[in-house]
Amino acid sequence: MPTPVSGATRCREGTRHAGGGRHLGREEIRSRQEPPEIPASAGMTARGMTIPCDNVPLAFAPRGCSVPVMQIAVLTFDGFNELDSFIASSILNRMRARGWMAHIASPSETVTSMNGVMIARQKPLEFAAEADAVVIGSGIRTREIAADPAMLARIRLDPARQLIAAQCSGTLLLARLGLVGALPACTDLTTKPWVVEAGVEVIDAPFVAHGNVATAGGCMASHYLAAWMIARGGSIEDAADALHYVAPVGEKQAWIDRALGVIAPFLPAAEASAA
Repeated sequence: MPTPVSGATRCREGTRHAGGGRHLGREEIRSRQEPPEIPASAGMTARGMTIPCDNVPLAFAPRGCSVPVMQIAVLTFDGFNELDSFIASSILNRMRARGWMAHIASPSETVTSMNGVMIARQKPLEFAAEADAVVIGSGIRTREIAADPAMLARIRLDPARQLIAAQCSGTLLLARLGLVGALPACTDLTTKPWVVEAGVEVIDAPFVAHGNVATAGGCMASHYLAAWMIARGGSIEDAADALHYVAPVGEKQAWIDRALGVIAPFLPAAEASAA
């Protein structure tokens, strides 16, 4: 079994929230404003460092503890699906005030989506090797990428120390990289035959995780991957807060309950019990 990533540690002094360390009840989770920028002195870009809580407003991180910095690579290729890369990246960046940062990482300076949206990368593809967590999105050119040994060689992942998540055809890349093996995985219906052909057992489910590796199927499953990653690297309360911000008005609690119910069976016992 892979060991938990370092980012999964809790606040060092044992407090999670400004309210005396108690867990937030779901009914207490409220909409929050955009998190403020973290001061440069907090060392946000230095991988593996921690940010003292007294450098962050109490609403986001209480005094008396430190929170782990998490650098995340969202692998995004030409022909990418906007929903996969942008939704996951946006939800994960709800943790910016706690030292997290999700970056669009691509093989070229610019990449163009399946619908013609051109974006500039934030990090090169090789950033995946040094990131604390990696999300692999899908796209219409994934089969070409999976058949390109030179491109695959640029993607260096280590499930022993990284959280790794793949969505839809991203699961095919995981399979080609040898990170799925005989374990059951999720993918979208279009990609399923190719993933099966790669020797992977595909299950009819939106999300599954084995240790530090998770897969999801369907464009709208992005929030499951993001919530799982936040719950693993932060806490279940952090995941609920992030989901609360993006969930539709009038349906927020239902969205939170459903998402946490999907990911809870794949969290360590302590986190799952809080869900």
